[in-house]
Amino acid sequence: MAQPLMKKDDDRDDEVDYSPFMGIEKGAVLQEARVFHDPQLDPRRCSQVITRLLYLLNQGETFTKIEATEVFFAVTKLFQSRDTGLRRMVYLIIKELSPSSDEVIIVTSSLMKDMNSKTDMYRANAIRVLCRITDGTLLTQIERYLKQAIVDKNPVVSSAALVSGIHLLQTNPEVVKRWSNEVQEAVQSRAALVQFHALALLHQIRQNDRLAVSKLVTSLTRGTVRSPLAQCLLIRYTSQVIRESGTNTPTGDRPFYDYLEGCLRHKAEMVIFEAARAITELNGVTSRELTPAITVLQLFLSSSKPVLRFAAVRTLNKVAMTHPMAVTNCNIDMESLISDQNRSIATLAITTLLKTGNESSVDRLMKQITNFMSDIADEFKIVVVEAIRSLCLKFPLKYRSLMNFLSNILKEEGGFEYKKAIVDSIVILIRDIPDAKESGLLHLCEFIEDCEFTYLSTQILHFLGNEGPKTTDPSKYIRYIYNRVILENATVRAAAVSTLAKFGAMVDLLKPRIFVLLRRCLFDSDDEVRDRATLYLDILGGDGDVVETDKDVKEFLFGTLDVPLANLETSLKNYEPSEEPFDINSVPKEVKSQPLAEKKAPGKKPTGLGAPPTAPASGVDAYEKLLSSIPEFSSFGKLFKSSAPVELTEAETEYAVNVIKHIFDGHVVFQYNCTNTIPEQLLENVTVIVDASEAEEFAEAASKPLKSLPYDVPGQTFVAFQKPEGLPAVGKFSNILRFIVKEVDPSSGEAEEDGLEDEYHLEDLEVVAADYMLKVAVSNFRNAWESMGSDFERVDEYGLGPRESLAEAVNAVISLLGMQPCEGTEVVPSNSRSHTCLLSGVFIGNVKVLVRLQFGLDTSREVAMKLAVRSEDEAVSDTIQEIVASG
Repeated sequence: MAQPLMKKDDDRDDEVDYSPFMGIEKGAVLQEARVFHDPQLDPRRCSQVITRLLYLLNQGETFTKIEATEVFFAVTKLFQSRDTGLRRMVYLIIKELSPSSDEVIIVTSSLMKDMNSKTDMYRANAIRVLCRITDGTLLTQIERYLKQAIVDKNPVVSSAALVSGIHLLQTNPEVVKRWSNEVQEAVQSRAALVQFHALALLHQIRQNDRLAVSKLVTSLTRGTVRSPLAQCLLIRYTSQVIRESGTNTPTGDRPFYDYLEGCLRHKAEMVIFEAARAITELNGVTSRELTPAITVLQLFLSSSKPVLRFAAVRTLNKVAMTHPMAVTNCNIDMESLISDQNRSIATLAITTLLKTGNESSVDRLMKQITNFMSDIADEFKIVVVEAIRSLCLKFPLKYRSLMNFLSNILKEEGGFEYKKAIVDSIVILIRDIPDAKESGLLHLCEFIEDCEFTYLSTQILHFLGNEGPKTTDPSKYIRYIYNRVILENATVRAAAVSTLAKFGAMVDLLKPRIFVLLRRCLFDSDDEVRDRATLYLDILGGDGDVVETDKDVKEFLFGTLDVPLANLETSLKNYEPSEEPFDINSVPKEVKSQPLAEKKAPGKKPTGLGAPPTAPASGVDAYEKLLSSIPEFSSFGKLFKSSAPVELTEAETEYAVNVIKHIFDGHVVFQYNCTNTIPEQLLENVTVIVDASEAEEFAEAASKPLKSLPYDVPGQTFVAFQKPEGLPAVGKFSNILRFIVKEVDPSSGEAEEDGLEDEYHLEDLEVVAADYMLKVAVSNFRNAWESMGSDFERVDEYGLGPRESLAEAVNAVISLLGMQPCEGTEVVPSNSRSHTCLLSGVFIGNVKVLVRLQFGLDTSREVAMKLAVRSEDEAVSDTIQEIVASG
């Protein structure tokens, strides 16, 4: 077959790349296909014509029914030729043309003759083509030949039959399932490829029978598989069985783990890697189980083969996300990979080191990364920036060096996504590390002085307007903001005017200077800028005395719309200009789509400039706006916390439902996010019936049903419960989804008038103590602990019983309290027998809480824990102590 790209000649001066298929037209090729009818066939020329036909088909060229039929009948005449190369091309073109059932009969006899030929190449290809173009009727006729082919001595013929079986299993499963004995025999073949294909087919035949798959894995893990490819498949099937079984043996070991560990000593590198990867991906894998896999991957890091180095470092990178301490032994090897010629390997090495490094190694890593960043593409740089952000949140005391690094790379050349990733990282560090606020804001101010991206400039100005007035010296930011009014385009100038107004509203001392700058903006060439300046001067009192800004003005500048933007946009589009002005109160406040994380599958947490402030005092949470717009819940007061979505249905069920728990001082509101996954149904009057018999301190207060739930359109229904005010009441709730179901006509999309009442049982829901705690980090735990004082300190000791490891005990207590680990203390070093964990948070009622946990592990794996808690309220300290004692 001709190469798609060749050199025209050997003349180096006139060297031009060209394609042998350039300028090919369907009509001309169909004309050339007449050579198939020549009495004296020219195999070489016929092969060239078939090659062009295959090229056209693979380029998406469509042949009419008549054209395809003519070509097919012409090709069938080529069976007369005994040329081996031409015969292979004939097989290919017949497969690609996929003739109709009435045409298949023409070639069936020829293909069946080839299937029984003495030439093995003919037999293998004829089997593949027959199985591709045949239907169920013909398949039963040739089934006997296919069974024989599966156990044929020639591995090429056997593999062809097995691969054809894999394809046929999709269309004729009942026929293929009758081949189990032959396939079982092929699994014992000495030919590597035959064993690989036989194992794949045998697993597909049995895949819906968990017991049969388990028996297959059990029998094959005893050492009958020789092929490295088949061994890799078997490792994957073994991992699947381990995941589905989920139970350990009576001795406490994981089933089949010994087999996976034994594969780490296999002579084939692909098998070793597959086993190591399988071990690292086991659910709840322990440090003891990880150790042999990490050791093997560490050896691969120094391999001469780039593919092995890449595979090893990528796997270690994933392990570092959950078990960073287990990867620390590989840090020296990974540091040598920073200078690897393959930039993908170097990037993964850097990000893994950033996840596993300790506080003392941060500065050294920053020096190495500085030289490295200039050599890689933007997509790799973004990965590194995100890893640096995580490292800074892990070690807040190192924020200066990490912030300086981010500001330096922000000044270098780069695309929008790369710059946005850096800006988002700086914003997150400012929000989560209070000490980093002033330096971070200055870095952002310097960046917008020379920023070419309008979006980033406006977003930074908005962020600066919210955070700048709260700093110790807000005046130093005014110069940077006003420079944007002078030097930038209209969009950025308008954003700068709004930012100036926010400084004027929050800082009374700056008002005179702000008024002067806003008056200058009245002469701007853009009407949006002029209108904003006029509006802000009016509401801030720019024409009179400098007085304290009204609360309503601050709400206007810093608050958010109390109507969804999608609803506002729809109402504005539907508004017809008339004498009556547009009334924003006419915009419906009910959210029709799910806000934030309320999708069927929870997405990534919003970060950076696009994320809402995470502090408890933000008051701009989308959930709070949503709930306050519903009359039944508007009197509940300020929302304290909203949980992450909790799935109440399994994946791929008729209805997808998750719930978000909204915590108020005296109430809990359950927001049920429902999705109808059945196209032929419309649900109406959707409610959730909640049984609180196991939650004695709760009493149902209100509910809000969902009027209609069409196919694949998310909707919400709410149920509110009253609870003792300010107390962490807990309990279990059972849920039943109740609705009226109406059939929908697929052709018209109209629902029937009459419906039937139906209900759907959902998973139980629990309100736990952790729901009353907000995760709020402190940058310096020691200072915060000492400044909190010991007036309301409580200290106690507990026995946590036998545990697999200290890490398991630490994670259990963190989950129980729902607090934020500080300074990376949630990570327990491997094989450690003692550990200290520091936690911080805000308890319901906005009471700050700090907890110091000290763990110890004795020789019998019993864990002891000492708890010290400090808070601003004595009752809260007692409550935390009670939660741990009862948990």
